[in-house]
Amino acid sequence: MVEGPGRFGLVALLLWAASLVASPALAAGAPLDRGAFTTALCGDGAAQGTAVEGVLHASAEAESGDVAWAGTVLRALLDRRLTCLGGSALLLDRAGAADGRDAATGTVRPVAGGRAPVLGLRQRALAETASGAASLLTGSGVAARRAGLATLERRITSVPEALLLRAASAETDPGLKVSLAALAQSAALSSADPARRLGAIRAVSESPSGAALSRLSALKADPAYGSDPAFRGALDAALARVARAVSIGDGLAVLYNGLSFASILFMAAAGLAIIFGLMGVINLAQGEFIMIGAYATYGVQEAFRRLAPPAWLDAYLLAAIPVAFLAAAGVGIAIEALILRHLYRRPLMSLLATWAVSLLLINGVRVAVGSQNLQFAMPPYVSGGVPLYADFVVTWNRLFAIAFAAVTLVLTLVILKRTPLGLDIRAVTQNRDMAACLGIRTRRVDRLAFGFGSGLAGLAGVALCPIYSVNPGMGATFIVDSFMVVVLGGVGTVVGTLVAALGIGGANVLIEPLYGAVAAKVIVLAGIILFLQRRPEGLFAVRRRR
Repeated sequence: MVEGPGRFGLVALLLWAASLVASPALAAGAPLDRGAFTTALCGDGAAQGTAVEGVLHASAEAESGDVAWAGTVLRALLDRRLTCLGGSALLLDRAGAADGRDAATGTVRPVAGGRAPVLGLRQRALAETASGAASLLTGSGVAARRAGLATLERRITSVPEALLLRAASAETDPGLKVSLAALAQSAALSSADPARRLGAIRAVSESPSGAALSRLSALKADPAYGSDPAFRGALDAALARVARAVSIGDGLAVLYNGLSFASILFMAAAGLAIIFGLMGVINLAQGEFIMIGAYATYGVQEAFRRLAPPAWLDAYLLAAIPVAFLAAAGVGIAIEALILRHLYRRPLMSLLATWAVSLLLINGVRVAVGSQNLQFAMPPYVSGGVPLYADFVVTWNRLFAIAFAAVTLVLTLVILKRTPLGLDIRAVTQNRDMAACLGIRTRRVDRLAFGFGSGLAGLAGVALCPIYSVNPGMGATFIVDSFMVVVLGGVGTVVGTLVAALGIGGANVLIEPLYGAVAAKVIVLAGIILFLQRRPEGLFAVRRRR
């Protein structure tokens, strides 16, 4: 027969307290009294709270099997899959099941006549914390342990520091190990021992970050800050050190993001500079060539996924580089041959024609593929990153874009300076009529140059895939910035395009956090207009012969 709640709870509480008194070695690794624990969980709120707190503190030294078992019981309790029957508790596979396993012995029994224990707010919070501790200590996967750590972070003041140190010493995942160490430092900041608190303050200041700054700033409200000169001095020094490091890290992050954005702008604008400088065509479809390169990359990924061995999938991004270049270049050559060659020396008509081509390409892709963002499988070499200083993290996807732009710059300069095609492009850019008189086939040069410039935009699409959303309208984001880069750098010069991309990209990233994205565009545009009033030819003017 089931006991009344009050009497049963009193008995359970006495049993649990007796088990703790009779087993003082529990925190030193003694086996958990499973029967007493489940009995206490079926008691009143006081019994439940005492039981769960005991397990939470014992988890720092208890055997792993006992910790895992306690975690299973607590999760069943939280999910209402624990039923109290007589003097034992039954674990159900699902809520409302007819049979359950005895939590202490594992015996299968019917649950008829049982009742589900009721948790108060305090008891539920304790149970969630103890369950998270069990997941952190015994979880089989990194995701499970990370979820347990997230639970503990919400109630760090109730978590024993020894539990966090035990988890950190056993953890194999580097990122989770760092998080555990930081959380253990946070727990030590609340220690009653002044020496440990001072040591924790020094330890936190040696790993500066925004989170560390917040944790240390919260200690200014501690009574010791006003009464203990040593504590106040150590905290003020640590805060100054961390704040300085965070400022430097934020500055590095801005520079890094600006460099990556400038790299994308350079690849988008380099082809536009060649086309505009050579043929005088304002190509409003240049952004759509970026989109073609990105969609070509997606096509290569899907081809690898269907045709290549699974181990080769990570190589799709590198294999997509020539495919994206050729796809964008092929479309560019076709547009030049079918439309633009009839519109040379008519800049307004060529501008309207390329705008129409832009709309055609966008809507054609929407009809053929859809307007949703494409999903890419990110290879390891463009996923994640490495913390460098404070909150500054070198992310591999942006580093890939920067390195890719550098290689693209070198190859572009080699082609323009060291190949017959580059010599012809430079000759036609300087004086088209004289180049034609010398036997250079200017029509062929125009077509190849347009294809080359379009292909460079396709390469920008490859670099964008690991960073930005890929959809039919993605090119519109870069076309205005690309034209600003071309005009500021000087029409037809690759070096000027590079310098202008660095300037505009850096300015956008610097101004955007202060005034917003729209204001950043307006401010940069106003600055370019003022500069061109004094120097209309841009930063670097191409020499032309007339």
